[in-house]
Amino acid sequence: MIGGLKRLIRGETDVDFVGRARTWAIVSGLVILISLLAILIRQFNFSLEFEGGSALTVPIETDADVARFNDALGEAGVEGTVQLRTTPGGEREALVRTKETDEVVLARLQREVAGAGGQLTPSGEPDINAVSRTTIGPSWGAQITNKAVRGLIVFLVLVSLYISVRFEPKMAVGALAALAHDLIATAGIYAIVGFEVSPATVIALLTLMGYSLYDTVVVFDRVNENQAVLTSSSRTTYSEVVNRSLNEVLMRSINTSISTVLPIAGLLFVGVFLFGAVTLKDLALAMFVGSIVGTYSSIFVAAPILAKLKEREPQYQALRRRAEGKVPAAAGARTRRATPPKPEPDKDEGVRSEAAPAGEAAPAGQAAPSRRVPAAPTGPPRPPRPPRKRRGKRKRR
Repeated sequence: MIGGLKRLIRGETDVDFVGRARTWAIVSGLVILISLLAILIRQFNFSLEFEGGSALTVPIETDADVARFNDALGEAGVEGTVQLRTTPGGEREALVRTKETDEVVLARLQREVAGAGGQLTPSGEPDINAVSRTTIGPSWGAQITNKAVRGLIVFLVLVSLYISVRFEPKMAVGALAALAHDLIATAGIYAIVGFEVSPATVIALLTLMGYSLYDTVVVFDRVNENQAVLTSSSRTTYSEVVNRSLNEVLMRSINTSISTVLPIAGLLFVGVFLFGAVTLKDLALAMFVGSIVGTYSSIFVAAPILAKLKEREPQYQALRRRAEGKVPAAAGARTRRATPPKPEPDKDEGVRSEAAPAGEAAPAGQAAPSRRVPAAPTGPPRPPRPPRKRRGKRKRR
């Protein structure tokens, strides 16, 4: 285990991320399916800014529970929701939300809520001044929703253009798939838990998308560096390049995630649950969940999708065929050793060996004798040389 941790820290791991793409696809598909079902069945708990209506907040001086405030809503003749919470000072208060109604009905509801919370005047009448009221029209909520959707669309378009120009369009497809995975998973967790979706949540989601994109770009940048070594004569596939790149940046992604999640966790658990800073809850929760999901998607969603898309290109298909047909080095060495050496030619040119005649038997335990015969001449016959004239002795004078 310690050895594996050391290899992880040095970036020397050898995890087959692309080879297990089917496993990651099943896990991501289940997460998306559960998230979509939660969004459709449980739906979102939108804040007042999105739905419009009125919110009444009253301190609780008695042991009143949710049922008493529901009775107050019934007495006023309106429908709404009740939430009991604790302030940073340790006091209890009730938040009553209702859809937009006229002023007369709201004044009656304010009176009933003050009485349910035990806020009374010296004469024993409900103290309506102890109830704080906020009213937002539905048109303002619709305007906020439209702006959030437009901001999301513009962000996705700019991201696609940037990655397509900086890297290539197939990497933009992988990055957008990872972003969609992060948004759906985070939204599904909000729907399952039932946390309120407010403008702070939208801001956190946009921040989350930027963080997820950063981690994905880090991975793609390393892939882009490593794929430069691929040539037409390489025996390495594109999937192997992606695997090597992911193993090299794996520790960097983990360190970035830990350094991001720890401060957010402190903001969420210490600030919200211990000190009661409920205004930070929407922002901290979305960033906490999104940071974890974003790290997962950049490694297990974006990179495998990129590898599968690139493997469909003809040049990388040729690389894969070449890599699958190569012979291991050890097997090649054994084959060369098993090959018998070539017989050397006779040193005496023009002489060849001929087996002994069939009538001559070889002695027992010895090979049959052979005799050496001149080699047959090759080429046209040479013309006969003219006779050499003999010179006589010169006479002395």
